[in-house]
Amino acid sequence: QVQLVESGGGLVQPGESLRLSCAASESISSFNAMGWYRQAPGAERELVATRPSSGGTRYTNSVKGRFTISRDTAENTLYLQMNSLKPEDTAVYYCYAFRASYPYYWGQGTQVTVSS
Repeated sequence: QVQLVESGGGLVQPGESLRLSCAASESISSFNAMGWYRQAPGAERELVATRPSSGGTRYTNSVKGRFTISRDTAENTLYLQMNSLKPEDTAVYYCYAFRASYPYYWGQGTQVTVSS
């Protein structure tokens, strides 16, 4: 069973930065894609950023230019660098991993709160 463990969330002020980490229990190179979703209170889960194994990255419009998704294959870890954070970025952030013919794997989530 694949395990994904997120860390790095917290409480920050608007304009500040956070880096989320997602440590996988096996080689992240084995996944077809990995990425980040978020869910704000009362809202549906939203795809924030994704990184297919074939290369390239995709972001939801609201975070383009502010968030960067990256990975370290030696550490089997996925990252989400979040800069210029806004109150509307407040949510629980979930890491996911996708492998063809298998259900998505999910982390437990990490809370990000942006407030002055």
